[in-house]
Amino acid sequence: MLVTGDREKLECQILSIMEERVEPMGSGLISQLLQDRGFGVSEATVGRILNEMDRKALTIKAGFKGRTITDSGRTELEHFRNLERRLAYGNRFIETLKSTKKEDLIDILVARRAIERELARLAALHATDSEILRMESVLIDQEQFSLQKQMTAEQDVKFHKLVSESAKNKVLAAALDLIRHDGQLSPILEYIRTEVGGRLVVGHGKILSAIRDRNPDGAEQAMVEHIESLIEDVQKYWSLVER
Repeated sequence: MLVTGDREKLECQILSIMEERVEPMGSGLISQLLQDRGFGVSEATVGRILNEMDRKALTIKAGFKGRTITDSGRTELEHFRNLERRLAYGNRFIETLKSTKKEDLIDILVARRAIERELARLAALHATDSEILRMESVLIDQEQFSLQKQMTAEQDVKFHKLVSESAKNKVLAAALDLIRHDGQLSPILEYIRTEVGGRLVVGHGKILSAIRDRNPDGAEQAMVEHIESLIEDVQKYWSLVER
């Protein structure tokens, strides 16, 4: 008897197998390939799952030759993969979060506020048109990932890195690199912000708008507001956790 989670995993594996092959496939071959992947499923069970997938239009029969994946099946497969990535991502950072102190995160953000406010001001003065276009491109990608409920930590790192580079101050840029710890802290902060209902994209949009307008005061203020909102989210998250 397959529980819902097990069936979904098998559907995902079957769709993945079909995606890799152009020719129609029967339940016998699929059962063998599933066993190669570590799933001990009989041909009869595969047949029942395939019938259900046919009804959901994820697969389609090709006469006696077997079945092929449909466009809907490819869309469903991508949904499965995104879900698995989000679960793995979330579990990994929840564990990291357990070993991270609130005070440490806030100290880092306070240091970032001091450095990045000046970087944003300088970026508004010195950013090239090309650098601004790259910021816009990163922000578009981040917005799309956010709408799809996918993690956007990579885009967060890229955006702040571009602001730093466009400021044309190597000392401040090096200081920021020293404290950001991009590979670990950006995903943690994004997880926290998601849990308390915040959005990174909004803050980045205000910063970019001021840089694009060549408004150093506005860019500095937007960056300060952005970092302070992160500090507030960290405090809010821990107040929920500690209840």
